[in-house]
Amino acid sequence: MEVVVHCPNCNSPYGYPTEGTLWMCPECSHEWNIEGADAEADTSTETMKILDANGNQLQDGDSVVVVKDLPVKGFAKAIKAGTKIKNIRLTDGDHNIDCKIDGFGAMALKSEFVKKA
Repeated sequence: MEVVVHCPNCNSPYGYPTEGTLWMCPECSHEWNIEGADAEADTSTETMKILDANGNQLQDGDSVVVVKDLPVKGFAKAIKAGTKIKNIRLTDGDHNIDCKIDGFGAMALKSEFVKKA
């Protein structure tokens, strides 16, 4: 019987053992200790704190308001300051908010240009 170990970083079912008690994920290159996988997963969610322009912590599902006009490549008009965006999703990276904006569609924004509604 083969043991399936999911990666705590990307949840890939293709984790494989390396040296000693370490495991490796072929999809995201994450390496972890099988005994500490639960503790590591708990700390990774706690360390991702995304703050808005006023320093308030944002969470998935929050509503935010744009604080300044944001030009968008490929569109003649900008996203105006005061535009309310509902149900945001937080991500890693430079543009750490994924959302849908009426009139623009799916968009990635930086948290420094929004405030919690």
